[in-house]
Amino acid sequence: MSKLISAVIPAAIFLAGPALAQDPNIDINGDGMYSYPELTAVMPDLTDTTFEVLDTSGDGLLNADEIANGQAAGLLPR
Repeated sequence: MSKLISAVIPAAIFLAGPALAQDPNIDINGDGMYSYPELTAVMPDLTDTTFEVLDTSGDGLLNADEIANGQAAGLLPR
């Protein structure tokens, strides 16, 4: 049993990161990226300043890497 738990917990942690980036309920237009309006629809406390900090590419959208970095930094939920 403990071997199963030891295998499941790391897998759950690994898989939890991309979940936000793959959520079709948030990514309304299905482009694989999140706009500020898409994110604030489900995270009303997200400020435009935080979004700009997360948007390291400066394209006005968050890609999977930017989402993962935001989660790792504690700026976005997992």
